Amino acid sequence: MARARRNKSHRISKVHDRRASDLPFNAEVATVEIDDPLAQEAGEKIVALRSIRNDPLGRLHSHRQIDDAQYRGGRAFQNDWERAERGPRAIDPSREHIDGAQGREPITEGQRQAVLRLNRAERELGADGAAIVHDVLVQGLSMEQVGQKRDLCSQRWNDYFARRLRECLDRLALVYGFATERVPKKPLSACAVRGPTSR
Repeated sequence: MARARRNKSHRISKVHDRRASDLPFNAEVATVEIDDPLAQEAGEKIVALRSIRNDPLGRLHSHRQIDDAQYRGGRAFQNDWERAERGPRAIDPSREHIDGAQGREPITEGQRQAVLRLNRAERELGADGAAIVHDVLVQGLSMEQVGQKRDLCSQRWNDYFARRLRECLDRLALVYGFATERVPKKPLSACAVRGPTSR
């Protein structure tokens, strides 16, 4: 006599792996945990692959060389740069006018706010810090390329630029509100240690 089959639970026992399995031969990817767009309940996460080939900030974050606050501060700077860059272009009077051409777009409030945040960030970073951040976050240069751009090609300079970039990302995390300033603890004075004297 055949055995009765047990009913399997209707709950999903395995998590579906939606990661790409056929990547190009020159792909550089890192795993990242993100919110599941197809989740049944809020807060469910999935593991996805993120391309880090032309993304120095993503590479630093995936190799745990910067923390989440530094990463989010750098991404906020990149988003503001992209938003501010799409502003109106200068009118070239030497170009021939084309009928039906769209007029120049006015500056939006979002672009204006992005420019104000960028100005504040550049003031906080200083000239040298702003140049390094621009080279890495906007132009996508590596530390070696940052050094080559300045004719400083040694491992010591690469280490310096990497350390300086992390300091600038700390400052961007503060500017964009992803981190708070550390308040140094005040040392106890001699009077506070001994307590009030009785006379």
